[in-house]
Amino acid sequence: MADLSQKDWTKQLQEDNNSVILDVRTLEEVELGVIPNSIHIDIYKGQGFVDEINQLDKTKNYYVYCKSGGRSAQACAVMNQLGFDNAFNLTGGFSEWQGEISYL
Repeated sequence: MADLSQKDWTKQLQEDNNSVILDVRTLEEVELGVIPNSIHIDIYKGQGFVDEINQLDKTKNYYVYCKSGGRSAQACAVMNQLGFDNAFNLTGGFSEWQGEISYL
């Protein structure tokens, strides 16, 4: 897992042709807006979170965010334990996000 600033996270993401953006916030938080093209798996689902993560392609690079960076750091650690080599945490999370936002 690597903690990346928004600048580094965004730059690396733009240059990555094998990337997936993963939002691990709650549904209520997601309704406030998302980073475009992200998939949503709520980390609070417990075993359900692990089960859904395990269905993802382990060869991809995952750019993970939550509200402030804490839960996404936990998600990256879980992903590493499950065999994902490349999980990048957005420090500061969505609350400090300065980029584009879309709404469901």
